[in-house]
Amino acid sequence: MGVCSEDGKVQVFGLYSGEEFHETFDCPIKIIAVHPHFVRSSCKQFVTGGKKLLLFERSWMSRWKSSVLHEGEGNIRSVKWRGHLIAWANNMGVKIFDITSKQRITNVPRDDISLRPDMYPCSLCWKDSVTLIIGWGTSVKICSVKERHASEMRDLPSRYVEIVSQFETEFYISGLAPLCDQLVVLSYVKEVSEKTEREYCARPRLDIIQPLSETCEEISSDALTVRGFQENECRDYHLEYSEGESLFYIVSPRDVVVAKERDQDDHIDWLLEKKKYEEALMAAEISQKNIKRHKILDIGLAYINHLVEKGEYDIAARKCQKILGKNAALWEYEVYKFKEIGQLKAISPYLPRGDPVLKPLIYEMILHEFLESDYEGFATLIREWPGDLYNNSVIVQAVRDHLKRDSQNRTLLKTLAELYTYDKNYGNALEIYLTLRHKDVFQLIHKHNLFSSIKDKIVLLMDFDSEKAVDMLLDNEDKISIKKVVEELEDRPELQHVYLHKLFKRDHHKGQRYHEKQISLYAEYDRPNLLPFLRDSTHCPLEKALEICQQRNFVEETVYLLSRMGNSRSALKMIMEELHDVDKAIEFAKEQDDGELWEDLILYSIDKPPFITGLLNNIGTHVDPILLIHRIKEGMEIPNLRDSLVKILQDYNLQILLREGCKKILVADSLSLLKKMHRTQMKGVLVDEENICESCLSPILPSDAAKPFSVLVFHCRHMFHKECLPGPSTNPPAQFCGICSAKHRGPGSAILEMKK
Repeated sequence: MGVCSEDGKVQVFGLYSGEEFHETFDCPIKIIAVHPHFVRSSCKQFVTGGKKLLLFERSWMSRWKSSVLHEGEGNIRSVKWRGHLIAWANNMGVKIFDITSKQRITNVPRDDISLRPDMYPCSLCWKDSVTLIIGWGTSVKICSVKERHASEMRDLPSRYVEIVSQFETEFYISGLAPLCDQLVVLSYVKEVSEKTEREYCARPRLDIIQPLSETCEEISSDALTVRGFQENECRDYHLEYSEGESLFYIVSPRDVVVAKERDQDDHIDWLLEKKKYEEALMAAEISQKNIKRHKILDIGLAYINHLVEKGEYDIAARKCQKILGKNAALWEYEVYKFKEIGQLKAISPYLPRGDPVLKPLIYEMILHEFLESDYEGFATLIREWPGDLYNNSVIVQAVRDHLKRDSQNRTLLKTLAELYTYDKNYGNALEIYLTLRHKDVFQLIHKHNLFSSIKDKIVLLMDFDSEKAVDMLLDNEDKISIKKVVEELEDRPELQHVYLHKLFKRDHHKGQRYHEKQISLYAEYDRPNLLPFLRDSTHCPLEKALEICQQRNFVEETVYLLSRMGNSRSALKMIMEELHDVDKAIEFAKEQDDGELWEDLILYSIDKPPFITGLLNNIGTHVDPILLIHRIKEGMEIPNLRDSLVKILQDYNLQILLREGCKKILVADSLSLLKKMHRTQMKGVLVDEENICESCLSPILPSDAAKPFSVLVFHCRHMFHKECLPGPSTNPPAQFCGICSAKHRGPGSAILEMKK
């Protein structure tokens, strides 16, 4: 509905209908407001403001009838009608009239009476049917129309107004409009010139504020450029709004500015204009369901181009992952674009490798780029990229061409081996790994079961890492036999020894056919382990071992072999004559526990005081020290003789104490056992029909209980008829059980005699 007035003429016309009317009145019209539902025949009402507030209603005869709602407080310059409520402002304040009850329900006085009401007019707007917002000068009041309780009414209106929020603004208010729970404020701005220090009119501002109870929070602020703003006053600006379309009209003497609520597309436009591409992309992703004019992909591509133009190639390449996603065609387009600027290396880490997969040519192009300038980067890509992304044979040939110029380049050789491995050309790969002595060679052999390929490369493997090679060979004896390994290592006895030694440590019997060979190998390459080998091996030929040890003058090994072969006296003699080690000689004699060895040891030591001291300190528990002491020549000086004699005496006393202690224990145990045996033998023995005579094997008790009988029962529980035992004339008399005495099973001497 459109309304216009000029002097005393009022014209109302429909914006979306053909209805219109015009009327001429006999007084000037300052302001007009129509009923919100004017199009209805029952709501043909409007009010006009001037010196009076007049209500015009159409009567049933289509004539207009007027009534005065208010007068006498100066000109009425603002009127707003919402529902059944009419709000207007005059020089004194703001009033609200209830059209239903025909009552004025409130009066809100203006705060700053120093401001001329004609220069700084009041701004009114209804937020909803019961909320009125008043802006006057720099003050804003939010009023809520509420129903009065029936008990409080009396002669009062049925409604009343409560000011729910009141605050001051920084500038003078020219217009107000609601925006959800916020306010749109058109402000008239005056500023002071820094040069002249004079006040001047600045551009009007359109602010969005969030009202609070006693203050407000500024959400946004925009300065508006209108023609002639330097000469305008506060009264020259007006703010109107279209509630259904969220459009706001800023009216000035020379311009009408239309403002609308900014949507996400507008925000993105602004971000793109400011080259804030990342923020624009983020905003588009968050509001992708609401944006209409922009596409996330287009913003992303613009962002990538922007980064490339700035020279931030790595960031641009990284953003490709998110922006291009699974669009293979766009990926390929971007790769060629990076190629044109010589930045293929920048995009290589971010290329898709699974979903999607680009054309093989794309990956090959990047690999060739690295191969020409960065061997390490090329090797990294070969490791990281699946081999099915590119034509493997093409890359292999390219690497081989480069190796012709630099045949010893380890990076290229290793990469070529990896390419051969992917191509299942394990033989060539293994050969390169062995040449490079690369740690992955054993993993390659295990993973692809290449044992048949290494039978002639055992020496190379052993030279590379003997420990790992031996472990692998021993773990896979079923694939490469012990015999084959020993034959391959025949020309490298030191490696042969390493293999056979570890085989022997695992199993003493598996390599028994090589034990004779191992004697020489141990003697040549591993003397410390020769003696343990001789001790643990049961398949070693002792004569051969003795011959080798004697040739090399290995005394300890020779002593062990002599003793093992039964020639203990020669072994002892070698210890004393070759090693001159009395402690070892004594230890050897103790192990053999042979009196003749002790005699030989004493005879050899008798003219050697240090040996005598050693014997005196250690011989006491095996040989009577007196035998040694009697043989010592008079006048011979023996080191530490006193200490040795003291030790002998202490050992003797200790032996005596041990014997006495043992004797006491034995006596106590014997007495205890004797008493226990006596108590046991004193107990009665059950004799019944089941028992038999051990001599005649007939029942021990007669079948006729009245018949007299005599039975002997031994404590071993064997029973005899008295007449079945040897008579008194027998020598010796039968005081022992004949059965137990014959078997030597125990005494059974006590006899229980049973008679009737």
